[in-house]
Amino acid sequence: MSGVLTGKNIVLGVTGGIAAYKSADLVSRLKKLDANVYVVMTAHAKAFVSPLTFQSLSQNYVVEDMFEAPRTWDVEHIALAKLADLYVIAPASANVLAKMAAGIADDFLTTTILATQAPILVAPAMNTQMYLSPLTQRNMKTLQDLGVGFVAPGSGRLACGDEGIGKMAEPQQIVDEIVKLLAIESESDLPRLLEGKRVLITAGPTREALDPVRYLTNHSTGKMGYAIAEAAAAMGAETKLVSGPVELSAPEGVQRVKVESARDMFEAVMCDLNYDIIIMTAAVADYRPKTTQTQKIKKVEGDLTLELTRNPDILFEVGKVKTHQVLIGFAAETEHVIEHAAAKLRKKNLDMIVANDVTVAGAGFGSDTNVVTFITSDGVQTAFDQMEKSEVAKAILKKAADLLSEADPVGTS
Repeated sequence: MSGVLTGKNIVLGVTGGIAAYKSADLVSRLKKLDANVYVVMTAHAKAFVSPLTFQSLSQNYVVEDMFEAPRTWDVEHIALAKLADLYVIAPASANVLAKMAAGIADDFLTTTILATQAPILVAPAMNTQMYLSPLTQRNMKTLQDLGVGFVAPGSGRLACGDEGIGKMAEPQQIVDEIVKLLAIESESDLPRLLEGKRVLITAGPTREALDPVRYLTNHSTGKMGYAIAEAAAAMGAETKLVSGPVELSAPEGVQRVKVESARDMFEAVMCDLNYDIIIMTAAVADYRPKTTQTQKIKKVEGDLTLELTRNPDILFEVGKVKTHQVLIGFAAETEHVIEHAAAKLRKKNLDMIVANDVTVAGAGFGSDTNVVTFITSDGVQTAFDQMEKSEVAKAILKKAADLLSEADPVGTS
């Protein structure tokens, strides 16, 4: 998820409560996702965690006092309110929830909340009885009706010694909700270019078993293919992702089919090619062991020779039988990148190939960015500077939608 919050401005309000220590972890996690974090502390919050802690973690000044000398000539609470893409309050005490519900603005935090037009996300933390109080429940209901989001507290042993609900949600839960909220906001800007279309994507490596404990594989992490699947679903497509073994979660709204070997992937792809767009990002093993041993291969004196046999070429086989589909492949090369990619485009009957030099910094397996060149079947080349893989994914799908329209201008595919 590294970089998923790049450029996002998050204002974090920290109120008085022992859970404030968790907010330091929250800031750290948000910074690792490349968010800009601005912390506002109430006077009571400073009794639990030092402002210097948040300043060191966020690398921004911490606002502590409504009437401290301003650091800019802006009206600071208004400037910060306008800056926010999302306003998060964690922990949110019963007191601040009551003030928010009543529209009270008697410190920097509550004043900024009234002034912001950004979405607000609240993570309550308090004693069980305070949380269950009809007054607190009424205040939360009022805020929810006004559009404020909540990350529900957990249950367990509280700082006061009670057992029950009231523990602030774990920092990662709050981060996940932040990412979801901001992703929905950014995806809403994506055109629904693929509404009603079907998209098939392959991603990740394959594993070719040598014996019960060893296999041949490659360095693919699946990040590019998963980014394309996520963007395709956001653009309105019915999306299927055939994935080799990776450490990634299935994107929301995407049907994922897990496979291991190249032959598994071949069967999963060829069983249904009734798609409008097929994008093959998987790093499929060209060869597999000719025989797979049923027992672990033991170390012997001297060298070991493995006999390999060819795997099915999935992209080539799809290219042979495709009809109306827009077929896009990838060429991860280490030399003569454009020449090799263009030859692959012709040989495999592709509509477009995405070429990249995996030896270039910021490109290739495991990176969150890529540096690519599109080559279409008419020979046109379009080179891109280094971009986040999520942005590369959008560019690929927009081009695929254009190619689909050119092939079927009246939309009958």
